[in-house]
Amino acid sequence: MDIADSVLDLIGRTPMVRLTRVTEGIACPIVAKVETTNPGGSVKDRPALAMIDAAEKEGLLSPGSTIIEPTSGNTGVGLAIVAAQRGYDCVFVMTDKVSPEKVDLLKAYGAEVIVCPVDVAPEDPRSYYSTAERLVSERPDAFRPNQYSNPINPMSHYLTTGPEIWEQTEGKVTHFVAGAGTGGTLCGVGKYLKEQNPNVQIIAADPEGSVYSGGDGRPYLVEGVGEDFWPETYDPTLIDKVIAVTDAQSFSRAREVSRREGLLIGGSCGTAVDAAITVANDLEKDDLVVVLLPDSGRGYLSKIFNDEWMTKYGFLSDEGPHIQEVLKGIASEVPDLVCVQPDDTVTKAIELLQKYSLSRIIVAQGNLPLSAAEIKGTIDETQLQIRSFEKGFLDMKCSEVMGPRLNFVGSGESIRSVLFKLEQDQTLIMVDKGRPSAVVSASDILSYLQRSGG
Repeated sequence: MDIADSVLDLIGRTPMVRLTRVTEGIACPIVAKVETTNPGGSVKDRPALAMIDAAEKEGLLSPGSTIIEPTSGNTGVGLAIVAAQRGYDCVFVMTDKVSPEKVDLLKAYGAEVIVCPVDVAPEDPRSYYSTAERLVSERPDAFRPNQYSNPINPMSHYLTTGPEIWEQTEGKVTHFVAGAGTGGTLCGVGKYLKEQNPNVQIIAADPEGSVYSGGDGRPYLVEGVGEDFWPETYDPTLIDKVIAVTDAQSFSRAREVSRREGLLIGGSCGTAVDAAITVANDLEKDDLVVVLLPDSGRGYLSKIFNDEWMTKYGFLSDEGPHIQEVLKGIASEVPDLVCVQPDDTVTKAIELLQKYSLSRIIVAQGNLPLSAAEIKGTIDETQLQIRSFEKGFLDMKCSEVMGPRLNFVGSGESIRSVLFKLEQDQTLIMVDKGRPSAVVSASDILSYLQRSGG
């Protein structure tokens, strides 16, 4: 009988399908390696199983051990599946950028989940990397697979994913495209394919702002791909080209593939497909691009497949005049966003308030351009007056005196919608393509209506 002994036997041997509707007019065929058919729903099942197998052989895991790993979700699911079969406990550390569905999914497998801020450096004790290291040192019999430095990660793809692609395409693959995260998939597959044919091109699809495409790891919203540091599992000598893809391109492409091809894919899949189409546009019919789809779109239903969320973050537009049009017509010597850092002193905040004749200023972690998560709060004149008599007030950090952050409004939201929101708040932060770009007030809209005669 064709029956697997356990769910772990179902990992790998994923199918490939030609993308036809989103590639109309492109001579070069694009074929997708659909990793969503793994039992955990993603490509990360492969290294998860391989890393646990290797740890057991080395005696690093024993009955009662706890697996601890920082993850954007998919690696955690793979590890949780293996742990369920092998009888281990799991603790996963995630950033607050990941969708709530991913947190709930890990908990469904019985894992403990700890959520950390995304907008801190890897070495910061609050980061999800540092938190995972601390937990490993605190808990007895803890094991951290460490997908970012574990050579078994790329090796799992060298032994399985690469050979599958070569066999399924009968050796005709000319270009392989995948997202750059830990680098495990890209480098494991890339090493195998180049050993079969040195002319095969390996292309990294990377979120705009990630280190692989020249950024510092911020700001971008796509989950599970890109990095703010260089993992040991990434071998740049195997990569022929890196293509940067914006959040807007990634989300739009994910929605397009889902609706036109019937493949419900996530944001990082959109990143990979968009890069694959860019590559294929310059190729001929005898070439063959293989793009790896790492996971399903089911983990992103509250975000990129939610029109309200997409509109709030400036990726979709309402009908009628938009708030972005209002701000375009405003001539001012004041920057669109005036910010202080959480560690800046109150003195600096007061100086900027006076310099630009403002009544409030944004507190943000990071330099412009910012991500939405980097907006921490606001400081206004009223707060400053109330606390001005406290000892050492002027030397206090802005984080100590700030109030809640302003609410967001998408750049494509209608003026009517924004006016309704301004009844609740005096000012709002406009977000365009996922990035805070300006502060909006009712007076801005009134000025626009007077100019336009509306």
